[in-house]
Amino acid sequence: MPTEREIQHPDGRVERITETTAAPTTVVERRSGSGMGAIVALIIGLLAVLVIGYFLMNMNRNDAIESNAVAGAAESVGNAADNIGDAARDAVPERAPAPAN
Repeated sequence: MPTEREIQHPDGRVERITETTAAPTTVVERRSGSGMGAIVALIIGLLAVLVIGYFLMNMNRNDAIESNAVAGAAESVGNAADNIGDAARDAVPERAPAPAN
């Protein structure tokens, strides 16, 4: 509640002063939640890590399967080249040695 007072100076001036007292400061404390949000966030984070790990593992397996397929194809090409070489060698008759002079 404001307090008013008047001061009269010798020269005839009147000064009016209004003083107010500051209201006491009110502190409102808020309690945090039960921590359920942190638990849910932790579970979601772990699930995200597991899903990402699963996809990375599958990607690694696919690379290994692809590498094995390429190696198998290369081996088949090598075998085919050996067969062609053998067939070419068998197709040409052996020459008799040239007579000596």
